[in-house]
Amino acid sequence: MNFRNVQAPTAVVMVRPHRFAVNPQTLADNSFQAPPRQSTSEAVANAARHEFDACVDALLAAGIRVHVFDDFGQLDTPDSVFPNNWFSTHHGGRIAIYPMYAPNRRRERRSDVIDLLKSTYRVQEVIDYSGLEYDDLFLEGTGAMVFDHLERVAYVASSHRADPVILERFCTAFGYEPMAFPTAGADGRPIYHTNVLMTIATEYALVCLAAISDPDRRAEVAERLEESGRAVLDLSFAQVADFAGNAMELAGRDGHLLALSSRAAAALTPAQRATIERSAQLLPLSIPTIELAGGSVRCMLAGVNLTPR
Repeated sequence: MNFRNVQAPTAVVMVRPHRFAVNPQTLADNSFQAPPRQSTSEAVANAARHEFDACVDALLAAGIRVHVFDDFGQLDTPDSVFPNNWFSTHHGGRIAIYPMYAPNRRRERRSDVIDLLKSTYRVQEVIDYSGLEYDDLFLEGTGAMVFDHLERVAYVASSHRADPVILERFCTAFGYEPMAFPTAGADGRPIYHTNVLMTIATEYALVCLAAISDPDRRAEVAERLEESGRAVLDLSFAQVADFAGNAMELAGRDGHLLALSSRAAAALTPAQRATIERSAQLLPLSIPTIELAGGSVRCMLAGVNLTPR
């Protein structure tokens, strides 16, 4: 494993949506969702699918290995384009499967994805936490947790989508230190997922420090990121609303990339772009329809942190 690629995977899993829609079951606590502009559900789904295919093409052209699965909508899974919430992969050959808050999101879990990972990569263990849904305990993968794989820290915005009991259990099993913090968006409401306000790359971190509502915890998070040797790029609430925090570093053919939406890239300041571009090339992807569902590029990418067979 290339040390510089520990934080930045070279491969991802993506799920092509054929019946994409804005999920009514997640509207209550996801302030990033918006009603679609298209006139029909078919037009929305078609637009999302075309955006998805363009993303795959761009990632492949950059040298990223992309494992694409199709969701034809038989199980009514409007958010299936965001697979990062139901599983994660980890160095050392480990996979975690997570309990999901919205009932229709639980149906996104699929054995063919895990089977592909087992057959293509060295997988030693799969730990399935999804049964904890029956106890109303949830931990939504790399939406709820933003991992610093180098320092072994899991940053977590406290919410009912990141139960502290499961978080502690996961971190003990997978060898991360949990660092949870309360949040409040510009509207005062808690932010539903950590990965909309924070991205950790190899040489830098994007984070909206103002969204961490406890001043002491805010200072601790900033200090911890700085101690890791990263440049800390502080995002504004407006930038978070444009999904600038929902990005992912990948290791492509010619070096590191920062995959993010075109909207997110446009929201970065020149100084932030300059810092990022010292170690990574920006890879803007146009996904305006998909972003209506309340997630962006990071949510679409389930990183593969496993060793190929």
